[in-house]
Amino acid sequence: MKLGIVGLPNVGKSTLFNTITQAGAQVANYPFCTIEPNVGIVAVPDERLYKLAALYNSQKITHAVIEFVDIAGLVKGASRGEGLGNKFLSHIREVDAIVHVVRCFDDPEIIHVEGSIDPIRDIETINLELVLADLESLTKRIDKTKASAKGGDKKYLAELEILEKIHAALAEGKPARSVKLKDEEKEFADGLFLLTQKKVIYVANTAENEAEDNEYVKKVKAYAEAEGSETVALCARLEAELAALPPEERAEFMEAMGIERSGLDKLITSSYRLLGLMSYLTAGEKETRAWTIPVGTKAPQAAGKIHTDFEKGFIRAEVVNYETLLECGSYAAAKEKGKVRSEGKDYVMQEGDVVIFRFNV
Repeated sequence: MKLGIVGLPNVGKSTLFNTITQAGAQVANYPFCTIEPNVGIVAVPDERLYKLAALYNSQKITHAVIEFVDIAGLVKGASRGEGLGNKFLSHIREVDAIVHVVRCFDDPEIIHVEGSIDPIRDIETINLELVLADLESLTKRIDKTKASAKGGDKKYLAELEILEKIHAALAEGKPARSVKLKDEEKEFADGLFLLTQKKVIYVANTAENEAEDNEYVKKVKAYAEAEGSETVALCARLEAELAALPPEERAEFMEAMGIERSGLDKLITSSYRLLGLMSYLTAGEKETRAWTIPVGTKAPQAAGKIHTDFEKGFIRAEVVNYETLLECGSYAAAKEKGKVRSEGKDYVMQEGDVVIFRFNV
């Protein structure tokens, strides 16, 4: 899963990126300090892995991972090539979803490109540039499709209907994801690779003492809810301080500050929910590991995440719920108590399944 971190210059994008990936992207108080996208891989926190590894005496623990891309700041006119617009737009096409960082704090020492703090204006500035970029590419696609549909070809006429439906929404300043489409129409729309088709998580970057009660945050949450997106409120500066601490000190600091979950945890949870993802687990003496799959994935396809041979030669999946396995104390005990199920090709994987795949090459 690849998430692109975007936002206007100086809203905290690179600070957030540094915090969650510890990849050392340059942070400076001026626009475009991140000219080329910085890429970092971060492990998905999952306490279940440590408990399973202890149960199996595993030599290695492998977390699921998320790839974060810190993309250069955007300004008005990006769709026309202003600032680093063309680079921004090309980089954003490559990600699965957008993490849109919005400044929700006052600080006269940190310059805002618009001269004032207004999170909704900032959101709409970026959204408008993405809409304009999509309008341009969609207009070209419509012209080509019209030419192909002149002979009355039903395929192109159907495609033209979808294209014009999306174009109408974009012309009103609405994102492509706001257009209601049938399943077969969605498949075609996904192939257009429109910027505004991508799902969005808004990260409301706040001051340290007002992460949840900030009026700016409330506005962002209301905006996100209205368009079916998600919001994570956090203080990037505080998260950076947390990330710099050793694990034990971090836990003590979080308890003292009344923080139950880190911003990274909240962001990952929102990302999984937004993209319809889940994890299943495998465990043994060599390795305990989490595997990321879409919700609704059947057992053979889940097995294919490990190796294509597992999917091709799939026989069955031996499945036990994570909590049940811990309660039983071992896989052998769970099997003896009839808690291990034998599932076939039509089994839909569930969050927290601990699985052994049986296959024949």
